[in-house]
Amino acid sequence: MRQRAACVLLYCPVSASPPNQYVQSNPMTGTRGLTLGKFAPLHKGHQLLIETALAETDELVVVIYDAPETTPIPLTVRAGWLRRLYPAVRVVEAWDGPTEVGDTPTIRHAHEQYIIERLKIGGITHFYSSEFYGDHMSRALGAIDRRVDPARAAIPVSGTKVRSDPYAWRAFVHPLVYRDLVTNVVLLGAPSTGKTTLAARLAEAYGTVWMPEYGREYWEQHHVDRRLTLEQLADLAEGHLVREEALLAQANHYLFSDTNAITTAMFSLAYHGAVAPRLADLALQAQSRYDLIIVCDSDIPYNDTWDRSGDADRQV
Repeated sequence: MRQRAACVLLYCPVSASPPNQYVQSNPMTGTRGLTLGKFAPLHKGHQLLIETALAETDELVVVIYDAPETTPIPLTVRAGWLRRLYPAVRVVEAWDGPTEVGDTPTIRHAHEQYIIERLKIGGITHFYSSEFYGDHMSRALGAIDRRVDPARAAIPVSGTKVRSDPYAWRAFVHPLVYRDLVTNVVLLGAPSTGKTTLAARLAEAYGTVWMPEYGREYWEQHHVDRRLTLEQLADLAEGHLVREEALLAQANHYLFSDTNAITTAMFSLAYHGAVAPRLADLALQAQSRYDLIIVCDSDIPYNDTWDRSGDADRQV
């Protein structure tokens, strides 16, 4: 199979994050909670902590650390989980925070100094955690030490467990988070280049699910004289994406998808000389949606079925 497909790793640079807005003390507000962590990844134990703090305070600040030594998931992605799930929370991205973790005077001082002096977070009345550092951090902040489920009795999970096997622990991870733990692979190429066979075989080999080309099913149901309209092609691409998103929640480490909106846009250009705005937007999103793109060459025998337009078009 390797000889039939050229593999290209798609690197998607993460845009620079805007500077954090430091949280200053405000005597006019009521209770202000603070929690911090790597959230690598965010799981239901973290969510219990955050939701408890939201219920008990008027305002909540969450500091999230950059943690390249722990997880390959960028800080911007992890912070995005928090912002989307908890829009009322003020999320502070700690790009230059201390990386050492432990219960020594030096490490404790480094973390206290970073929060209070570097980030200038003040006015905290309640410090939320489930770890040993709740003691020294709350004292440094002059806040109430609020521990939530420190024995992991209510939510028996940890970031270490989820990182070791996201699929096994997916019940403890929000679907928004889990989809980002799956390596999303797409196979592109002309008709009859082995995409369907490769996707199915890869899914079988890795014990996961795969996304068939929805366009074939849609075309068979809606085509007129072997053609779809501009709007139908946009509907097709949207339908494919809905199914792909659903499969991300079921995937075991990997999802293999047969084509995407870029392919549909190419067909739209070939047939109509134009692309509907909805489809153009989906094709643009597809450029950075996948972790791995496999482009299949046309170096295998052409399978001339009734729904294809011939080997000459395949070569084009």
